[in-house]
Amino acid sequence: MAAHLGAHETVETHEILMSAINAINTMQLYRPYAKDSRLVQILDKQLQFAVNEYNFLVQTLQNVNAQGRPQSAPYSAAGGFTPIYGLDNPAMESPNLTAKQMDDRDVATGLLCLHKASAMMKMTASLECANRELRSAMQQGAVNCSEQAYEVWQYMNQAGHYQVPTMKEMTTNTIIGHFQTAGQPAAQPNAFPAPSPTGFNMQ
Repeated sequence: MAAHLGAHETVETHEILMSAINAINTMQLYRPYAKDSRLVQILDKQLQFAVNEYNFLVQTLQNVNAQGRPQSAPYSAAGGFTPIYGLDNPAMESPNLTAKQMDDRDVATGLLCLHKASAMMKMTASLECANRELRSAMQQGAVNCSEQAYEVWQYMNQAGHYQVPTMKEMTTNTIIGHFQTAGQPAAQPNAFPAPSPTGFNMQ
């Protein structure tokens, strides 16, 4: 199948593909429990994208040495979102006793966790890829997962499922204001003097 791949990138890619299959299967399991029309739309869109991205990665492996291969498509999420900050009587958390208790919040949380884990796995895998095309596919895949995670989080934040705790404004400003920009580094002398043409360093 694929030739001229290093041991690390081969193993990492195997793990990414297995994880992608599991993510697709898990999203299909979540699908019947999604009731909110917006969440259903997000889930269906992300599921189709996951299948396409998986197929692209498999095709990249099958033609790993091909020239001029197309780049993997970036995920496109809706913009214009303003996060809601602060806590407003957040609901208590506990595991469901049966699958029948699954609701939109559970589905969205599951999707969010899938994307977060996949983003970290793909970026780590990209660091082990010697093949430029495969490395690029992994990097774009990590960015895609980050965008999908943020899309799910937006839905959760607006629905009140994911609230954002904050600090006192003075504390936040103190922490952020602790840093300042850096100046340009000064030129450093060479640690070792250049050798003389004779091979001896003349003092």
